[in-house]
Amino acid sequence: MTTGSPIRAYPTDAQPRRPQPRRSRLRTFLPLGLAAWLVLEIWLLTVVAGATSGPVVLLILVAGFVLGGVVIKRAGRRAFQNLNEALQRGSAPRSGGNGLMMLGGLLLMIPGFASDAIGLLLLLPPVQKAVGGFGERKLREAAGTPGTLGDAFQQARIHRPDGKVVQGEVIRDEQ
Repeated sequence: MTTGSPIRAYPTDAQPRRPQPRRSRLRTFLPLGLAAWLVLEIWLLTVVAGATSGPVVLLILVAGFVLGGVVIKRAGRRAFQNLNEALQRGSAPRSGGNGLMMLGGLLLMIPGFASDAIGLLLLLPPVQKAVGGFGERKLREAAGTPGTLGDAFQQARIHRPDGKVVQGEVIRDEQ
């Protein structure tokens, strides 16, 4: 007696089983890192609330949220102003650390004391310079060739359905 469901062959009978792609380290450790971060933030909140009081902790969190909003607004205005000036001059816009200031403001807006500390550190110009230089070096290493970030996007990888990777370059015809 059949139930109407098709009979499936075992992978060894009909076709070879494709090996599963290896899971990246980032996909493995990112959830663990986020969980540890959340536990740290909650622990710090309870320690500070135990040392002071609940309303004081709430006031600190609200102040961090407001300060983060002000920082993001200010950095966004500065970035927009730099973009307008660069468009008027006809040159490439300079970043000037606005992205790191926005990241610092975002970290200030996230509730927690560890994120607030990192956000405040990112607002300091020497820290912005160091983090920016480190990020540039890592991007250049990831690109594999010296040059700008635009050069990194010239390389393209095409993944075919059979799992093969075809290396190539993007060539733009400029007229």
